[in-house]
Amino acid sequence: MLSRLVWPVSVAALAAALTGCFNSAEPVSEIYGSTMGSTYSIKWVGSEQSPAAAEVKASVDQLLETFEEAASTWRPNSEMSRFNAAPAGTCQAMPQSILEIVELAQQLHRDSDGSFDLTLDPLLALWGFHGDGGQNVPDDQQLAAAMAHTGHQYLHIRDGQLCKDVALQLDISGIAAGYMVEEVVEHLASMGIQDYMVELTGELKADGHKPGGRPWRIAVEEPRDDSRIAQLILPLRGLGVSTSGDYRNYFEHEGQRYSHTFDPVTGRPVMHDLAAVTVLHPSAAWADGLSTVLLVKGSKLGWEYAIEHELPALFVIRQGDGFVSRSTPQFIALQQSKE
Repeated sequence: MLSRLVWPVSVAALAAALTGCFNSAEPVSEIYGSTMGSTYSIKWVGSEQSPAAAEVKASVDQLLETFEEAASTWRPNSEMSRFNAAPAGTCQAMPQSILEIVELAQQLHRDSDGSFDLTLDPLLALWGFHGDGGQNVPDDQQLAAAMAHTGHQYLHIRDGQLCKDVALQLDISGIAAGYMVEEVVEHLASMGIQDYMVELTGELKADGHKPGGRPWRIAVEEPRDDSRIAQLILPLRGLGVSTSGDYRNYFEHEGQRYSHTFDPVTGRPVMHDLAAVTVLHPSAAWADGLSTVLLVKGSKLGWEYAIEHELPALFVIRQGDGFVSRSTPQFIALQQSKE
């Protein structure tokens, strides 16, 4: 199914507008904070047994801080930074969270024939998306030299240690937020909170019910014609949602547009017509990774992958000066589901 789109956007930015006001005596608690260089927001339906919002915030902040202490590549003393600075042949004990993220990434890498990769930092730096070197279109020799230091085949987990065969630099930001959404959800459950909407740096999951007994909902912008934008409303029942796009971080050189989304197989930015893709999945971590996989594969191969794996996905495709959207059958089914 195709429909006209004016501009693709993230679904998470619209979620708050759908959850802010309820005509109900049931309390809705909300907390906000900073994490992973961005922000988070959590809403839940409270009860007499629920902890106070300040207590929930303190414990969530500590959970997120502990993860960043281990995983941040911006903190020179983190386990991740030490691993990245170590030479080829290094094995290093790592926290369980990082090992679980790497295991998930390895599975995504295998299942997608290499379209998902956490070792692309040398390429991002080479093209000017990381660091202060400026944007650059490398020659074949420079590209080959950078690619020699990428690849999941050189990354292994052995006896609780993370090992690298070459001087890899690992960046787990492509899946860390989705993973931590799941960790926060589990943490809320331990405090007896079952009805929630959790959003971290744009990755989102919701379950249970909002006041009045209806499910939490998200909005995806989907125009019906060239002049008007409508909102496609989706109920979320135990689903994570992630949107990946190539339209926010890019540069142009000699009339060619280069996005920060890279094809790990070629080492080059993707050059196809897929502008953004939204994926829903029971796991926010999987939704996070799969939205990247589909964006890398593009509108044709990504669509085939989504259909083969029965993924609820919305593709936003460039067409002339505008955009069209294409929804998988599973996405349409969720859109049409009754509250």
